[in-house]
Amino acid sequence: MSVLGDDDDDFAVPAKKKRLRSALLAALGVGLVLLCCGGGAVAFFMDAARNTQDYDAAGCGNGQLVDAGAKSLPNHRELSDEQVRNAAIIVRVGQELKVPPRGWVIAVATAMQESSLHNLPNLGARNDHDSLGLFQQRPSTGWGTPEQIMDPQYATRKFYEKLVQVPGWQQLSLTRAAQKVQRSAYPNAYAKHEALASTVVNSLTGGAARAVGDSNQLMCAAAGQIAASGWTAPVNGEVGSGFRTASRPTHQGVDLMVPRNTVIRAASAGLVVKVRCQAHLANGTEWGCWRDGSPSVLGCGWYVEIQHANGLLTRYCHMIKQPSVTIGQHVAPGQEIGFSGTTGHSSGPHLHFEVHINSDPSNNGAIDPVPFMQRMGAPLGVKP
Repeated sequence: MSVLGDDDDDFAVPAKKKRLRSALLAALGVGLVLLCCGGGAVAFFMDAARNTQDYDAAGCGNGQLVDAGAKSLPNHRELSDEQVRNAAIIVRVGQELKVPPRGWVIAVATAMQESSLHNLPNLGARNDHDSLGLFQQRPSTGWGTPEQIMDPQYATRKFYEKLVQVPGWQQLSLTRAAQKVQRSAYPNAYAKHEALASTVVNSLTGGAARAVGDSNQLMCAAAGQIAASGWTAPVNGEVGSGFRTASRPTHQGVDLMVPRNTVIRAASAGLVVKVRCQAHLANGTEWGCWRDGSPSVLGCGWYVEIQHANGLLTRYCHMIKQPSVTIGQHVAPGQEIGFSGTTGHSSGPHLHFEVHINSDPSNNGAIDPVPFMQRMGAPLGVKP
């Protein structure tokens, strides 16, 4: 369906560095301006990791489009006024239809993929069949007349009407939810826009991509809930040992303190790229994962790695038994992937949780999960 789409599978291969435009966006009908950070997606996530401030955790939107005033950064207007205006229309229609913020993110990301947020007319030989408008909807398949589809509000409303009819759409990965509506020839291409779409929605609404609920009552996502950004805390547990602390400078993640056999959930949609038992002694003797580990045992025990869009990777260690997922399996946010335990290098039951950038599973790719997850609207260590 997409004129501008591609066939990259953002879970199966390392995501290309793409410029992530962080924007303060004006309300529809007010001075539309853009404040843009520049740099790649990697830089955005590194900033999130390095900054330990509370990323406006209380700012989860009030259901109203916000006026950003007249601020802008020269030479970084990577989204035009037309693109910003169309994003604002998508959010406003979602609010009017009382679609939860997760739908706004899905809709904005879909329009980014289908039309780059341009209301495209018939492009002649470049057209994909008779596709038109923000969502590249086709008159011949029942989306409406060409005149109707070229109305951004009509096109957005039709997208939402079909989205909310998809069973369990809020629990699906963005790419699967969008594909259920769009039936695109490139079903894996939507995921790479999720981070930018979340940023745009946050900017337009004061943080709604960090929220759960509907337009009438937006709340910051508690542990176990899936934020509109598509992220969720993997367990409901307090943070124990932190990331690269003075006492543990090589600790590449955080320990979330939960009892044995606690369900561990995928923090976001992605592709399972590793399922492994890693437990051995310093002399190389295998310890195995059929029994508890100890501080003298090395390794992650039973663990899972999940590749996400935009070069993000998460790791989940010390599971009590073989994980519930297999290599090559696509998982949705919040999907069960295993159970907590104390296999490998561990002194007691907990989940060791890591976040990596650049699709780099080594120590070089690790970032602090606490500020990152805060920014994604899925704070760690917060009881529901």
